Amino acid sequence: MEFLFKGIVLGFSVAAPVGPIGVLCINRTINKNFAAGFVSGLGAATADLIYGLIAGLGLTAVSAFLIHQSTWIQLFGLLFLVYIGCKTITREKKEIQFSPVKNKGLLMDYVTTLVLTITNPLTILFFIAVFAGLGLSDSLNGYLPIAQLVTGVFAGSCIWWLFLSGLTVKVKKNMNQHLLKKIDLVSGVIILIFAAMILFNLMRGIIQPG
Repeated sequence: MEFLFKGIVLGFSVAAPVGPIGVLCINRTINKNFAAGFVSGLGAATADLIYGLIAGLGLTAVSAFLIHQSTWIQLFGLLFLVYIGCKTITREKKEIQFSPVKNKGLLMDYVTTLVLTITNPLTILFFIAVFAGLGLSDSLNGYLPIAQLVTGVFAGSCIWWLFLSGLTVKVKKNMNQHLLKKIDLVSGVIILIFAAMILFNLMRGIIQPG
């Protein structure tokens, strides 16, 4: 159970920092409902599980491929973020549902955050570095410890998204439609800022190769 606990802590730590996925999760919880926000978080948690599994199994060929193709993968993620950011900003006030809505489009909510998270292949470097730093790389002998670890990563990430979505639902009770529109604008701008940061890193990599 030691690996399971370490995985939970690691998964929570990976998910908790505020980023475009967190902003998107909050926005969907506000504009849709708890299910939409939490399912969006599950998409990110699934991506963390995949990268954690790759790092845990020591699939160096896959890791090397993802890192080698990181520019194109990040470019796809950049375009996706720009689309979502612009769509969020341009949403009309009448499209904002202040009252709870039915659970529609949950699969799309899940897939979009899965894609956005998976298009950051440098995440795998994080897992490799942490596994090595904690001495997990040498102690992961057999499939059971690896399964416990990645299950913990997924569970830890899910715990964070459950907390974030639940907290957002409570805060939403004190909001009106006008405020929700302002939150849409702020969320969209923040998402576009993250996109700009990715673009800056990509351009710096092109100008200063290696």
